[in-house]
Amino acid sequence: MANKLAISSISISQYPGHLLDEKIRAAAQGGFAGIEIVYNDLETYGKAQNIPIHTAAQQILNLCQSLNVQVLSLAPFENYEGASTPLDQRLAIAKHWIEIARLLKAPYLQVPSIFTHDCSRDEKVIISDLQRLAELGAPAPTVSIAYEALSWGTNCSTWESALDLVNRVNRPNFGLCMDTFHEGTRVWGDNASASGKQMDADARLRDSLARFVRDCPVEKIFYVQLSDAERFDPPYSVTHPWAIPGEAKEFTWSKHARPFPLERELGGYLPVAQIARAWIVEMGFTGWVSMEVFDRAMRDGIVSPEVAARRGVESWRKVKSEMGDRSRL
Repeated sequence: MANKLAISSISISQYPGHLLDEKIRAAAQGGFAGIEIVYNDLETYGKAQNIPIHTAAQQILNLCQSLNVQVLSLAPFENYEGASTPLDQRLAIAKHWIEIARLLKAPYLQVPSIFTHDCSRDEKVIISDLQRLAELGAPAPTVSIAYEALSWGTNCSTWESALDLVNRVNRPNFGLCMDTFHEGTRVWGDNASASGKQMDADARLRDSLARFVRDCPVEKIFYVQLSDAERFDPPYSVTHPWAIPGEAKEFTWSKHARPFPLERELGGYLPVAQIARAWIVEMGFTGWVSMEVFDRAMRDGIVSPEVAARRGVESWRKVKSEMGDRSRL
């Protein structure tokens, strides 16, 4: 398999005392070839150094280059398309993010589908907004927009709706970020069910993956993110200790219970390898694969970035094994 392995900076630690430079060193030591830089991590690093964020970006790029780690993306540029705030304000913020991405030499800006409830449902507005964003990133050095369908997205929550937007936006630097968590929790898993699964989950997932392999052009997969999910015990309800009024149950799930793929000892149970086999092996996808997890145990600083990085690399080894690739374990 030709895929290079990356990891999101927030997936190495969520503890504020573990700064971005420490996380990147841990990722490099663990064997990762790439890093997805979360904007808040970069901002926190800059504040700790008492330097502007543009200077912080240059320092982080220099560090990455010295460690032979490529910056894969700047993430996540949230709640953009169809938002209720004026477009010129959103484009000004987007311009800043793209400037930072260029300073980091990141080829991608990750854009999750909007999940606020006060946004436009007008497809023409959504498409136009996304076209304007892609056009901001188009001049060289190009920053491509990696659009991700969140399983709790307001207008876009499936890969089908994301691919439809990709086709209608119709810009060469606008494509897909595919995440196993969102596929797994949209068509297969259910954290409010005692079984942890939706009705006809296996058939629904099988059909979804078959359609994806048939309908999605491989060149529109910009990169693939891997994540698992824990079964909720007790099942999710409005009285669950993690529940927040008005928050989608999948969003709650995402924030608290996303271990590395196939960490079954931590409760991971999604069919990650089945999804990854379709997206990577069956599609012949040779691009970047990235770990994006949200392990609540990483919030208090007890889990070191080095331990998290080792877990991520071991997770990829297990995924490759279960996908059937034993050539490069």
